Amino acid sequence: MKAEIEKPIDIVIGKIDGWIDGFISMIPNMIVAVLVFIIFMLLAKWGKKLAVKLFSKTSSNTALKNLLSTVVHGTIMGLGLFIILGILGLEKAVTSLLAGVGVVGLALGFAFQDIAANFVSGVILAFRKPFRIGDVIEINNVMGKVLRTNLRVTVLETFQGQEVFIPNKELLQENIVNYSSRSHRQIIVESGVSYAEDLEQVESVVRDAIGKMEGLIRKDEIVFDYDEFGGSSINFNTRFWIEYPGEPGYLNMKSKAIKAIKKALDENGITIPFPIRTLDFGIKGGEKLSQMLVNQDEED
Repeated sequence: MKAEIEKPIDIVIGKIDGWIDGFISMIPNMIVAVLVFIIFMLLAKWGKKLAVKLFSKTSSNTALKNLLSTVVHGTIMGLGLFIILGILGLEKAVTSLLAGVGVVGLALGFAFQDIAANFVSGVILAFRKPFRIGDVIEINNVMGKVLRTNLRVTVLETFQGQEVFIPNKELLQENIVNYSSRSHRQIIVESGVSYAEDLEQVESVVRDAIGKMEGLIRKDEIVFDYDEFGGSSINFNTRFWIEYPGEPGYLNMKSKAIKAIKKALDENGITIPFPIRTLDFGIKGGEKLSQMLVNQDEED
């Protein structure tokens, strides 16, 4: 009975002695692992600063800069972790860890496809720079000033004061109209005059009125063209250039141009007609309006 009790005790003591011997034999490796950990911590810190410095020369996107520095820091520390596990003889743990990371990454990729697409699009937009903060852009019939951008969305402020959050994926896939990328913009004013007017006189009056406005650039490039024979008028377009963005603003200058054209046409006795609709009840057997009035008078 005594021998049966001593046997398991000897096994336990042997296991403990083995663990102690193993721990003692691992002390040099553990010391090396600690040193490697400290070295990689310093390398990660230095690499993070270097990434921020290099990225700042190519882009001012703060969100992307922080992300890049975090990725560099994490990559260096991850490499250090794998080396440390190898020094400690935990190669199987390294294999299991890599396999786990692969499976998790694949699962997350399927689960967050849109988020990943917006993230990648945000990175690409940060380098391509199709617009900057403060630019006036238009995408998918939404027009406004760029307030801020991050790795998921870009925020526009419309001229009505609302904030619109646009996923970066759409900005990369759709056409972007950037009204601030050039230093000028053309204004088009549409109008019309009566069929009875002298068209040469109309053009001269309108060109003179626009040319006298303050805030125009390229005054020799004012364009006047007749567009069509309308239902009650001969329609024309007047095109001219202004500084953009600048003061006076686009809408202000367009309003001034409309008032200047209207005033000039009035002063020269030129008519801007409005649509006139004639109602004829005599078509296809109906009774004409004039006959209806006659019949009404006779009844009275």
